[in-house]
Amino acid sequence: MQELASVDWSRAQFALTALYHFLFVPLTLGLSFIVAFMESLYVATGKQEWLKITKFWLRLFGINFAIGVATGIIMEFEFGTNWANYSWFVGDIFGAPLAIEGLLAFFLEATFFAVMFFGWDRVSKKFHLLSTWLVAIGSNLSAYWILIANAWMQNPVGTSFNPDTMRNEMSNFLDIALSHFGVAKFLHTVGGGYITGALFVLGISAFYMLKNKDFALAKKSFIVAASFGMLSSLFVLFSGDESAYQVAQKQPMKLAAMEGLYKGEVNAGIVAAGVLNPSKTAGDDKKPFLFEIKAPYALGLMATRGLDNFTPGIDDLVFGNEKFGIEGADKKIEKGKIALQALKDYKLAKDANDTAAMQQAREILFGNQSMQNLGYGYLDDAKQIVPPVALTFYSFHVMVALGSYFILLFFVTLFLAMRKNLAEYKKILWLCVFSIPLGYVACEAGWIVAEVGRQPWAIQDLMPVGVAATSLAGTNIMISFMLFAVLFTVLFIAEIKIMLKQIKIGF
Repeated sequence: MQELASVDWSRAQFALTALYHFLFVPLTLGLSFIVAFMESLYVATGKQEWLKITKFWLRLFGINFAIGVATGIIMEFEFGTNWANYSWFVGDIFGAPLAIEGLLAFFLEATFFAVMFFGWDRVSKKFHLLSTWLVAIGSNLSAYWILIANAWMQNPVGTSFNPDTMRNEMSNFLDIALSHFGVAKFLHTVGGGYITGALFVLGISAFYMLKNKDFALAKKSFIVAASFGMLSSLFVLFSGDESAYQVAQKQPMKLAAMEGLYKGEVNAGIVAAGVLNPSKTAGDDKKPFLFEIKAPYALGLMATRGLDNFTPGIDDLVFGNEKFGIEGADKKIEKGKIALQALKDYKLAKDANDTAAMQQAREILFGNQSMQNLGYGYLDDAKQIVPPVALTFYSFHVMVALGSYFILLFFVTLFLAMRKNLAEYKKILWLCVFSIPLGYVACEAGWIVAEVGRQPWAIQDLMPVGVAATSLAGTNIMISFMLFAVLFTVLFIAEIKIMLKQIKIGF
C-alpha cells in the first residue's frame, strides 16, 4: 500500500470535494422540480403571480446550479490524479455511466438551461415549460448515472476480471445500469434532494410572511413547498427502508456499524437512540453502548424482511460464525492472498509462454472464491474490515432523526397552510426558517454513512482504498487540499451572498 499520509490526504481531499459538491446537488435536484411545477401552474392558469413566483425561484436555482457544476467537474478529475490505480483497475466499467451522464444528462440540462433562463420572450410558453421540465429531468438523470457508478463500487456486478490485462471488464451493462442496489441508492438520494429543495422554499417563504413582504406570493410558494415536502419525506421513508435492505444484503458490515451491532442477533432491534462506548473494539467483552433505547425486532425486519432471521454483527463478520454460516475475515484474507499469488504466477507463466502454468494459475485464481476476495489479500489483520463505527453510527442516526422531523414539520405546515390565519403561527414560521440548513445536514450525514461505512473498500471486497490511491507525496496532496478548501469556501460564501442579495430583492 502507499504511504499512509499520502492515502489519508487523498481521502481527505476527495471527501472535501464530495461534501462541498453535495451542498449544491440536493437543492438542484429538489428546486428544479418545484420550479417546473410552479411554471406548469402559470401555463395552466395564465396568472401573472405564478410567473413572478417561477422567475424568483428560478434565479436562486440558477445560482446554485452554476456553482454545483464547478465543484462537480473538479471531483471527476480527482479520479485520475489521486486514484490512478483505481482508474486503471476499473476505468472501463466506472467510466461508462459517467460518460453517459456527461453525453446525455448533462448536455440535456445544459442545453435547455439556456432556454429556461433566457428564452422567456423568445420561445412559446409551452416550449419554455418543456425546457424547464427537461432541465429538472436532466438534473435527476445526471444523479442517476453518477449514483449508479457509485453503487457499482459498493456492489460490483456485471463485470469479470481479465488476468491478461489485469483489469476488470464489463460483462453485462444492464446488470450495472439497473442494479437493485443502485436504483435504491438513487431513489433515496434524490428524495433527500427533494426534501432539501422543499425546506429551502418553505423557509424563505416563511421569512417573507414573517416580514409581511410579498405575502400572497410567499404563501403560494409555502403551500407548494409544504405539499412537495410532505410527499418527498414519505417517499424518502420508503426508499430509505429499501436502501437499508440492500445494504444489509450486500454490505452487512456497514449495516452493523450503522447500528453499533457487535454481536449478531435473531430478531435484532433498531437503536432508536444511544451513546456508543468509545473504548469498545471488535472481539472484546465490553458493552457497545453506554446508553441505548431499542425498537425490538425492527432491524431484523428491515435487514431480512422476516422474523426469526439472524442479523450479523461486527464480531460475526470479523471472526466468523459457524452456526449461521458466516465466514470470518481471516479466511477471506487467506483466499485473497492466494488470488494475488495466482496473479503473479499467471504473469510469470505468460512471460515464459508456459500455457500449462497459465491454465493452472487461472484455475487457482477463479476457484474457491479466491477472486471474489481479492481485496482481502492486501489486508494484514481481520479487524481492518471494520469501518469507523462511531462516525457511521451517529451520522446514520442524525439522518434518521431529521427524516422523522421532516415528516412532522411538513405535515404541520401543510395543515396550517390550508388555514386563512397562517401568519399568526409565527413560531412555526420561524421554525421553518431555521430548518433550511437541516436538509443539507441530513443529506451530508447520509453521504457520510454511505462512504465511511464502506471503508476500507474503494471497491467492495476487490480493492482497498490504500491500493486504489496514486503514489504521490503526501505534501503535494496536502497543498492541493488546502487550495481546494479555500476555493470551495470562497465559492460557498459567494453563493450565500448572491442568494441573500436576490432574496432581499424579493419577488
